[in-house]
Amino acid sequence: MKKLYKILIIISLLLVVIFYFGFAYPFWGLFFNHQRHGNPPLTPPWALECWLWEDDYNTAGRVDTLLNGYAKYDIPVRTILLDSPWSTRYNDFQVDTVLYPNPAEWFGKLQNNGYRVVLWMTTMVDSHDKDTRLKDSADFFNYAKANNYLAANGEQIKWWKGRGGFIDYSNPEAMKWWRSLQQNVFDYGIDGWKLDGTGTLFFKRAGPIPIFYQNSYKGIMSTRNYMDHYYRDEYLHGLTQNSEFVTLSRAIDRGYHPEGFAPIDAAPVTWVGDQRHSWKSDEPIPSDDPHQSDIAMDGIEGIEMAMDNIMKSAELGYNIIGSDVAGFSGSVIPPRLYIRWAQFSAFCGLFLNGGHGERALWKRTPQELEIIRKFSWLHTELVPYMYTYVVEANKGGTVLQRPVNGRFHYLFGDQFLVAPIYEDKLTNKVTLPKGKWHYFFNDSETFNGPVTFEKEFPLDVYPVFVREGAIIPFDIKRKYTGLGDESSEGFITWLIYPEKENSFTLHHPDQSGSTTVSVSSGQSEISVHFEGVHKPHILRIHSENMPVSVKLDGEIIADSSKIAFDAQARKLIIKTVEYSNGKYSIRY
Repeated sequence: MKKLYKILIIISLLLVVIFYFGFAYPFWGLFFNHQRHGNPPLTPPWALECWLWEDDYNTAGRVDTLLNGYAKYDIPVRTILLDSPWSTRYNDFQVDTVLYPNPAEWFGKLQNNGYRVVLWMTTMVDSHDKDTRLKDSADFFNYAKANNYLAANGEQIKWWKGRGGFIDYSNPEAMKWWRSLQQNVFDYGIDGWKLDGTGTLFFKRAGPIPIFYQNSYKGIMSTRNYMDHYYRDEYLHGLTQNSEFVTLSRAIDRGYHPEGFAPIDAAPVTWVGDQRHSWKSDEPIPSDDPHQSDIAMDGIEGIEMAMDNIMKSAELGYNIIGSDVAGFSGSVIPPRLYIRWAQFSAFCGLFLNGGHGERALWKRTPQELEIIRKFSWLHTELVPYMYTYVVEANKGGTVLQRPVNGRFHYLFGDQFLVAPIYEDKLTNKVTLPKGKWHYFFNDSETFNGPVTFEKEFPLDVYPVFVREGAIIPFDIKRKYTGLGDESSEGFITWLIYPEKENSFTLHHPDQSGSTTVSVSSGQSEISVHFEGVHKPHILRIHSENMPVSVKLDGEIIADSSKIAFDAQARKLIIKTVEYSNGKYSIRY
């Protein structure tokens, strides 16, 4: 009988746990999470380019130094992220003019130079602030509380940047006040918010037990409901100020909130939390290079955790995901870690180069500068490809990253497979699915899947493979990736690996429409057909030999400025400015 009681008690406890997390957490549970998420939004093309920030010196002078240096050394940056503290006190939305003198002029200069600006914020109205110039702000908090602008009955909590209460998103008057404060920086023409995760703190305790609800203007509100207000309301309001506004929010972060922080339909750009400058491995590679002596192999969370969180976020349906390149926390960034993290990030939707540690690449090793510049440009030049999956995912189609078999392996779109390096070593185990695959950094290497193998990847390359039959659009602007040079700018470069019949529809980042490229391959002839919006283009077709003839719309292309064969790269290169029907016939 005692045994039966024990079994019944265990079963009861299990049922309670299942009910709590499946149905009650918080209020409706993980099993109903699909009700919370919709399709990913249309992330603007600029947000797919490289972001830059650091968290050691938050001043206009430091930002200018970084941007001037990146421009001098030809490292692409589109977005500058100003993390905390940039305001006089948190979430008063008043730019600290000691840190950022003449903000209107400075923000205008950034915009005139083509940069986008994203500012950090949270949900908190503080009575005390950490790190800001004005640390005590009792008047700010008391005003909000006296006017019932705060949820949770105006109770204060301690959070990582101070002490304060939660703005009440359900109170129209509170929102009117909040939006009036934000207008101070909207008037500078900002492009987005980094929405840090204070919404997760919206709960109270009954002793040690968390109770995931608080009072609000409209009654009891769950933690998740408050989080959804935060992410949705800030995103939607931003769009009323700027049609290309974005929010940067957390997706999955260290297993917290496994259903995701921001609802997917209000998450144009996401990152996966605050990793350290570390690998997660047992032993470093012996090296005589003095620059490698700082590689930390202490087993704490690092790039492995970032990759794991990105894969889990992708499985949930988040689309544009990334992590702080080289990790967020710590004082010293190991050089090889910086390189490998940047290479991984080149094949993520978000390339977010930032956090603590030296981000002025010209002050680091020459090897880091060269390699990270190359992969930063590779990411930038992949924007047409990535933006296509932004449009498709918004329609309910394929998201950009999809996990497959193999440790942290994923498809990047339909054309690439990435097998990330997560340890400090030059070899990596790769698992390729069925089909023929080309090694992206050396077309002469092909693999027939399914297959698993170990391969060496020197620091200047990465485990990226291209599916046979792939059709990939690039916007090539520089020479670093080997796919063109400065003369390629203004053309869409199409990397094509002919196999039977395949097609790819490009949604143009300039929102001019779409172009479909269809490829048909036989024993002695390849046909390429362009339909849709006409754009100047460069074809880089994988080819073992120079063809006998190449025709466009029935006319032979004989001009050497328009056609060439690169025997070493195994590429037939065709450059076309204008065309009528867009039908190529290539005979061998």
